[in-house]
Amino acid sequence: MTSQRMLWPFVAAMAVVVVASNVLVQFPVAGHLGQVALADILTWGAFTYPVAFLVTDLANRRYGPATARRVVFVGFMTAVATTIVFPPLLFRLGIIPFETEPGRLARIAIASGSAFLIGQLLDVTVFNWLRRQSWWRAPVIGSLAGSVVDTAVFFGIAFSAAFAFVGPEDAFALEAAPLMGTFAAEAPRWISWALGDLSVKLLIAIFALIPYRLIATGWRQPVAA
Repeated sequence: MTSQRMLWPFVAAMAVVVVASNVLVQFPVAGHLGQVALADILTWGAFTYPVAFLVTDLANRRYGPATARRVVFVGFMTAVATTIVFPPLLFRLGIIPFETEPGRLARIAIASGSAFLIGQLLDVTVFNWLRRQSWWRAPVIGSLAGSVVDTAVFFGIAFSAAFAFVGPEDAFALEAAPLMGTFAAEAPRWISWALGDLSVKLLIAIFALIPYRLIATGWRQPVAA
């Protein structure tokens, strides 16, 4: 069984990534990419959150799926807690100019926790299926699958009208706007937000192979469980 001493670096890394992402998600990315206003489709949290998949994959590679799931559950609890605590705190400190009303905050917390738990556990499962194949298949395919599901679950629950029963809606997110801020086709704004978020996650899943390879080189494959 993995000792607490061996587990804590992964737990600490996951907690740092989740806390940082839930703070940075409050800040849109300034600037333009062609005609696209990046602030309309991206926050800085989109760049830090995918690192959670790297942490999960490293824990899985080092100690196996049982340990990886323990790390995921710590991240889940951190995600829910920080989603509820940080936005009001940042508003009171004057760091962000808006306050999210409690009903919306609860809906976002449900979306964040559900997306994190489902996406990360899917990553663990896919990684475990593929761990005996080429070294890159498990982390890449696991992270890609987890990222797609994570984005769909979070943005669907948080913003889609289909999940209005979860909590109050965000009228701005539901307004029709040019897709990705530039295409002729229109869609609810949250669709563009989801596509921008997913694009960054998929790119980082590929680039994360570099630190994954550097860190995991020489580690023994644990027994699958």
